[in-house]
Amino acid sequence: MARGALRVARQQTTTMNIQVRSNLGFATFVVALAFCGVATNVAFGQDARLPPPAAPANPKSPEQSAAAQYHTLHDSSFIFRKLPPEAELRELQIHDIITVLVDYRSSMTSQGDAENRKQANINATLAQWLAFDGKDIFPAPFRRGSPAVNGTLNSQYRTTSDMQLNDQLTFRIAAEVVDIRPNGNLVIEARREIRNNEEVWVQSLTGVVRRQSIGPDRTVRSDEVAELRVDKRERGFIPDSYTRGWFLRWYDKWKPF
Repeated sequence: MARGALRVARQQTTTMNIQVRSNLGFATFVVALAFCGVATNVAFGQDARLPPPAAPANPKSPEQSAAAQYHTLHDSSFIFRKLPPEAELRELQIHDIITVLVDYRSSMTSQGDAENRKQANINATLAQWLAFDGKDIFPAPFRRGSPAVNGTLNSQYRTTSDMQLNDQLTFRIAAEVVDIRPNGNLVIEARREIRNNEEVWVQSLTGVVRRQSIGPDRTVRSDEVAELRVDKRERGFIPDSYTRGWFLRWYDKWKPF
């Protein structure tokens, strides 16, 4: 019985040794294969890129020779699909459309205090006058005394003002490229009119923008637009409720009293 157990143990040990040797042999084979791959890459300088195709016999230009050194995804992938023309990026041209993100915010605080006082005294007397008899001009005395004017003028003006203004304007608008300047800058214009019953909103925008400021999705922020001019107007019942009348505007502008 003891000999049988010892024999079984020896057989199990031999089996384990064979398995360990097999695993060591497989690991050694994998390491050798990886080393051969690295050595091949180092020898040929592949740098994890596809193998270069055969160079053309008579290249027409240096760019063609440089492009022929490596494969592209177009001629090396079985699942490559070319984008449709409307989805491909192309150079902006006249009459193309871009989107302008208008985000204008301003804050202003103003305080003023003014005071003005004037005082004047007037004392005037007319001592002599002239007479004309048809031929000559000569001094004419006053029969009822010399006319005189006496007066006093007191004027006082005082005003105190405190103003705080916060403005914010945010909207998106599509603009058209109407001109391209010699340096590549784009001149854009946009206009939008919305009518809802009697309410009318009119928005317009003009400016100049650099090509580099336009994103891949053809959007640009308003702070990247030079010579920016934004005009926003409203017409209808709601604007009429808080708009000043023409007489009040004239009075606030000229202030005759």
